[in-house]
Amino acid sequence: MQFSLKVPLVPSQTPLDYDSKVLLLGSCFSENIGSKFTYFKFQTTINPFGIIFNAVSLELLIKRCLDKDYFTEQDVFFHQDLWHCFEVHSDLSHSDQNKLLTVLNNKQDELNQKIKELTHVFITFGTSWVYRHRETQQIVANCHKVPQKVFEKELLSVDQNRVSIQNLMSFFYELNPKLQLVFTISPVRHIKDGFFENQVSKGHLFAALHQICSEIDTRVNYFPSYEIVQDELRDYRFFEKDMLHPNALAIDYIWEQLTSIYCTESTHSIMKEIASIQKALAHRSFNPNTASHQKFLFALQQKIKIIQNKVTHIQF
Repeated sequence: MQFSLKVPLVPSQTPLDYDSKVLLLGSCFSENIGSKFTYFKFQTTINPFGIIFNAVSLELLIKRCLDKDYFTEQDVFFHQDLWHCFEVHSDLSHSDQNKLLTVLNNKQDELNQKIKELTHVFITFGTSWVYRHRETQQIVANCHKVPQKVFEKELLSVDQNRVSIQNLMSFFYELNPKLQLVFTISPVRHIKDGFFENQVSKGHLFAALHQICSEIDTRVNYFPSYEIVQDELRDYRFFEKDMLHPNALAIDYIWEQLTSIYCTESTHSIMKEIASIQKALAHRSFNPNTASHQKFLFALQQKIKIIQNKVTHIQF
């Protein structure tokens, strides 16, 4: 007996393995899936400039990395005891202006180099609603609690989203023409914009990605994370207390669906071994000095050595 619609999934023609190098960008959903990649010891980079929800801001950041257009004093501002940059998340804000600029520019250099070595990029878009700074007319990635009167809220059209995503693709391919791009839309609903407005926002992203993914390019894929949550996991038991964010159980399920089409059997086999080690490492003994616990630790070290012989870059 089946109690939900199953979202059809097509196996990837460019699967992931432990030689793959993965970058995840975009909304908080990228962080959720990125943490899974990290847990299973894939070579992973997650949102180096923090959570970014809209396509235009991601486009601007990757363009900076491509051009090595470094951040300067004109790109940062002081507010509520910290220096901020409208192009990045507030996690990077700092009390020292020079240190903030150093961090931003180092991250830019690192990302430029990493893109050249990547095999897969997963990009999750969260919304089409953006805030434009009235004085500079710049669309910001984060408002940093600056008063709302400083900004003008607007909805990116289907065409604006499509152009930004296509530009984003071209910047990536200029640095690395072989990498695989995987787009997805965040299942998190932005109801602060309004229930109807959230649907319109997501709809513009869907339409833009549909136009892009309809073009024949084997380097571009779409993963239906939004559809899986809305159709297969539509019960509120799969959400956090805010009823908006998928909970750990939902993230686990989406991870299983993603790896079912992006990971080979041999990769799954290594993932199982790593999961066993991770669970053992999380174990805390009440009596660590006992012979049985020492035997447990020795067996664990042997498991780690076996994995590291198979995949040399893995560290625990």
